[in-house]
Amino acid sequence: MQQAREDFLVETDWVAEHLHDPNMRIVDMRGYVRTITDDEKTGHQVAHYIGALEEYQQGHIPGAVYLDWTQDIVNVDDPVEAQIATPERFAEAMQRAGIGDQQLVVAYDNHPASQFATRLWWALRYYGHKNVVVLNGGLRKWVGEQRPLESKVPTYSPAIFTPHVQPALRATAQDVLANLHQSGVTLVDARDNGQYTGAVARGNGRRGHIPGALSLPREALINATDGTFRSNDELQQIFSASQITPDSQVIAYCNGGVAATTVLFSLAMLGYPQLTNYDGSWNEWGERHDLPVEL
Repeated sequence: MQQAREDFLVETDWVAEHLHDPNMRIVDMRGYVRTITDDEKTGHQVAHYIGALEEYQQGHIPGAVYLDWTQDIVNVDDPVEAQIATPERFAEAMQRAGIGDQQLVVAYDNHPASQFATRLWWALRYYGHKNVVVLNGGLRKWVGEQRPLESKVPTYSPAIFTPHVQPALRATAQDVLANLHQSGVTLVDARDNGQYTGAVARGNGRRGHIPGALSLPREALINATDGTFRSNDELQQIFSASQITPDSQVIAYCNGGVAATTVLFSLAMLGYPQLTNYDGSWNEWGERHDLPVEL
């Protein structure tokens, strides 16, 4: 059964009216994936994952706490970069931020496709916290409407966050391998078209995509004019054109399981029930020569 769009997205007006709600935690998830093309002939790229704490300190939505997507919610000991943090580490990060089991979390960032905000949405859902929404249009829209910012860093009392892992929301490489070319399973590649086709290579990974995956860059789901998500009707047309159906299990991936969450978030708004993030994504698949690739 399809949930209301406002169960996933909140508008700037609503956030402005609820800034002082003690049961809400606004979370600033700003960060970057900065890519450098180190070989123009081959299109080879090197990516750097970066947080934006200094930007947060200079100005953020009043009352917002900051979480670093490269440190706070990842497993820094995992050899595959940007993997979801362990339950204990994730719970500690939430507790430090004053996010408990009862809080409504409102996530925002400054990314053109809100991928760091949706990453937190997915991570919280993976650990069983369903009370989380994303600010439509993020900080760009908030600032564009000349809404207030503050540099004061708020402090909240430590909260109790109880992780309850939802295994169906996260796939491993073996899960993906086992589901290749299986009826009822749709693989979605959320990277840009250059990486999907193999025109661009990232890091030490091979070129191309997971066999059978369809290409759906996460930017296609966003209004370029203001960074908001497309309407539900527009999203449905995009997914239908890509032959992504509600009765299939959708496994989305990108480079590090982040951009994929923009796709999963958009599908969730439409009520698609079987949504899984391949967290290792191309950071893992591209470097493992025992796994097949397709150009």
